[in-house]
Amino acid sequence: MKSIEVLKGDSFNIEIDSIASDKSISHRCAMFSLLSDRPSTIRGFLRAEDTLNSLNIIKKLGAKIDDDKNIITITPPKKIKEPLNVLDCGNSGTGMRLFCGLLSSFDGSFVLVGDEYLHARPMRRVTKPLKDIGAKLDGREDGEFAPIHIRGGDIKAFDYTSKIASAQVKSAMILSALKADGESRYSEPELSRDHTERMLKGMGAKITTYNKTTTITPITSPLKPLDITVPSDPSSAFFFAVGAAITPNASILIKNVTLNPTRIEAYNILKKMGTQVEFIEHEDIYEPIGDIKISYAPLKSITIDTNISWLIDELPALSIAFAHAKGTSVVKNAQELRVKESDRIDSVVKNLNLCGINTRDYEDGYEVDGGVMSMATINSYGDHRIAMSFAIAGIGCGMRVDDVECINTSFPNFIELLSKITKVKQWK
Repeated sequence: MKSIEVLKGDSFNIEIDSIASDKSISHRCAMFSLLSDRPSTIRGFLRAEDTLNSLNIIKKLGAKIDDDKNIITITPPKKIKEPLNVLDCGNSGTGMRLFCGLLSSFDGSFVLVGDEYLHARPMRRVTKPLKDIGAKLDGREDGEFAPIHIRGGDIKAFDYTSKIASAQVKSAMILSALKADGESRYSEPELSRDHTERMLKGMGAKITTYNKTTTITPITSPLKPLDITVPSDPSSAFFFAVGAAITPNASILIKNVTLNPTRIEAYNILKKMGTQVEFIEHEDIYEPIGDIKISYAPLKSITIDTNISWLIDELPALSIAFAHAKGTSVVKNAQELRVKESDRIDSVVKNLNLCGINTRDYEDGYEVDGGVMSMATINSYGDHRIAMSFAIAGIGCGMRVDDVECINTSFPNFIELLSKITKVKQWK
């Protein structure tokens, strides 16, 4: 088990242009290339364990991949082939859930597996609605846990109303609907992140969203290939935004990130808490892209109970800001946190308590009393966002974080960038 110790740092004023490329978009680049009949060109693909697993999966499905370390060219097969072995998603719930939807409409037999953490995460939220529309999927405990077996085939058109706002569930259903026998509609309680819709529309798919309902017209011919530069990941960049927000006189300029409104809500939350935040847009093709500048100002507490699906990846890092804010911050309607790489409500609360911060947890959220964090030894629970959140907290008080190999699943150069702000010791 690899551990790091982050030493307490001083104020900093830096510019970062090497934030990891966006993981969500990179996953989708690999998968969506299979929907075209011509080569897709991808610049800036995230070279992390999770996304490389998705690339390896499509290779096993017959895609040809040319990689010169700067540009990846994916030539799709004329027909998806049945792999000789299982398809390993590693630690990625996004990979497994989206491949469930994508492969459910392709003829063939496919088995999705992952690591010990992924095999403990619930999958029925995807397998059940897919089975309801005619997909043939199964797994442990009636499709609740991986390994997941998919027997791809015909998909029925559907009008489905989800009880949860989840971009992963929505994306799986949209991908299956592209080959359904008629027009399909998917509704959710609040609009979740929309990378799938944006990218597929850019490839020529007919997908419309009105209010909270997405309508998908099945494709009758292959989509246009992707020609995309993957922007930097605002969720990854957000750890360093929090670092600036909790460090007096600090500021940071984060370059070339997606400014998709469903991805920058956490920055808006920091702004509401008092942090100075400026968005500078440069272009808008597949996604709006630009820079974000964050400067320290004293933080005040906040209550968060809406747009939770836009914050699901950033709430662990936001919790570090809560711990530094004046007053009690509250998170509600966030039960989705319990089914991520770890039970993030439990992981955040337990680790904040170790750092001397008072908390109260509920089934769908938690409260954090602002105070003074102290150094502690933190368990990441195999969750990269827990590991990175508490590593960032170490800028203010020092921190040891155990089991940090998981960081490589999404942000391989995180420790390198953190080392530009403060000293980091590493050991096995």
